[in-house]
Amino acid sequence: MVYILFGVFMKRVQVTFTDDQWELIIRFKGVMGSGDAEIVRNIVLAWLAEKSIISKKVKDDIDMLGGKRG
Repeated sequence: MVYILFGVFMKRVQVTFTDDQWELIIRFKGVMGSGDAEIVRNIVLAWLAEKSIISKKVKDDIDMLGGKRG
């Protein structure tokens, strides 16, 4: 499902976790967010940042547009 909230396109996905995985995830409540979706989203974004996937994508996009990097 795709929808727009405050002018931002958002995508809703359904994921399945084992009981052990969920127990690990809920340990981050209050640390990485307050709601289930917020916690899972922040875990995914933290993992992408840790693997430098986000910064590599941004750098590639800048290069593709002919921009300069600092």
